[in-house]
Amino acid sequence: MGTEESKDPFKGVDWKAVGGDIQKDPAAKPTVKKRLPRKIRQIPDYYFLPRRSLPLTLAFYGACVAGGIGAGMLVETWINKKVKEDGGVIWEFDK
Repeated sequence: MGTEESKDPFKGVDWKAVGGDIQKDPAAKPTVKKRLPRKIRQIPDYYFLPRRSLPLTLAFYGACVAGGIGAGMLVETWINKKVKEDGGVIWEFDK
């Protein structure tokens, strides 16, 4: 029995050069294309809003949440007061 070699027709193909000048003209040498350096635009961290420290940020947003909760409680007490003044009926469906 003889040795079986793989019968892969694409064994020695340079896949980077497929479709390039090397495949069309085997005598041509591969050329290396150089890219020009691009100017990278640096965007600072505070481009949109300045960054603040974590305790200051927590205090600010905590105050906003507490203010919203307080306003909701005031509106609720005002609504309850108005309902008691009107006799305890919010909507009348019979009219």
